Amino acid sequence: MSEFKIIDIQKRVYKNNDIKAEILRKDLKDRETFMINLMSSPGSGKTTLVVNVINCLKDQIDIGVIEADIDSDVDAKTVAKSGAKVMQLHSGGMCHIDAGMARTGLETIDYGDLDFVIIENIGNLICPASYDLGQAKNVMILSVPEGHDKPLKYPKMFAKVDVLIISKIDTVSVFDFDFEACESYVRNLNPEIKIFPLSAKTGEGMAKYTTWILNEIKNWKV
Repeated sequence: MSEFKIIDIQKRVYKNNDIKAEILRKDLKDRETFMINLMSSPGSGKTTLVVNVINCLKDQIDIGVIEADIDSDVDAKTVAKSGAKVMQLHSGGMCHIDAGMARTGLETIDYGDLDFVIIENIGNLICPASYDLGQAKNVMILSVPEGHDKPLKYPKMFAKVDVLIISKIDTVSVFDFDFEACESYVRNLNPEIKIFPLSAKTGEGMAKYTTWILNEIKNWKV
């Protein structure tokens, strides 16, 4: 019987990506550019939140946005109206982006001149959780209409992120969302996570989130 070699492609891909991500994170640190990886399911309000954050902070810091989608440039066009630097990444059919794609996006928007970069990742609670992009922090959005049980269904995502935004709190009178149960589920997976309930539509809770961003940028530059 002839001998053959077995290669675990998944482990190899993750390892190569992690190396690239660490190099990129160091480059971002050296250039004093703070980057977050923003993840959520489709329709949670990522783009609306991104635009509101830009409008709140654009007079204080220089901001860039990398929009990641399987296809289309709808979100990039929306964000561009805010005046921030923005570029669109198409994943070529993949349900995630990786550190190499993130670097391409950063170089396109000339990230060395920016204080803050948001990567709006592809809407998906599974694939993006596995790929380090070189970010300083991972942020995810869970919208009230999605329900408070999502941490039980997608534990890897909730265990990985540094910040959870509970969005669309202005709709809580319509949907059966239990904030206490949600927080309990999340903290069982991730005790140190920061949680910001907010509404990008009404502005409720936005100040606490943008204050966190400014403090993190300040700490990143130390």
